[in-house]
Amino acid sequence: MDNLLEPVSCRAVLVIGAARSGKSRYALGLAEAAARERLYLATAEAGDAEMEERIARHRRERGEGWRTREEPLALAAALHAEARPGRVVLVDCLTLWLSNLLLAGREIEAQISEFTKVLSDLGGPVVLIANEVGAGVVPATPLGRAFRDWQGRLNLQAAAACGAVVAVAAGLPIQLKPAPRPDIRLR
Repeated sequence: MDNLLEPVSCRAVLVIGAARSGKSRYALGLAEAAARERLYLATAEAGDAEMEERIARHRRERGEGWRTREEPLALAAALHAEARPGRVVLVDCLTLWLSNLLLAGREIEAQISEFTKVLSDLGGPVVLIANEVGAGVVPATPLGRAFRDWQGRLNLQAAAACGAVVAVAAGLPIQLKPAPRPDIRLR
């Protein structure tokens, strides 16, 4: 799968895609190739039995060689504390982090700003996972519309702060950044 993409040397990579697109599996592979010391920075909270099972399944799929830190809200501080040379941090995922912030009544713009500032000064490599939610129907509720709009802003700002961005669709990675430059010529 990796041989489909142009090699890019960078400190932070954003992997985006729809639910069940293969983005987490792809991001896991990137992180495992990046360093022997690995931290899984989880933003999910087990609020019900289904989510507990989902979290347990993800732990089993990661296997040995991963340390896990759960941080549903203070993502910027956790990244600042955990990113260091020789260790890769995989953040799974920005979408759940945003949902947690909204439900906790946090100031979203300030949180995103703090997060992107930390990305520009990381002590080690980071792989970020986020859902691409803006291509579907317009949500029926104000909270749903606010979430969709904030997720778009978060992805936009995270992509600008990362050295590479990969979209995953049907398990296939598509390199978005750095993007190939089209050769457009006027006649």
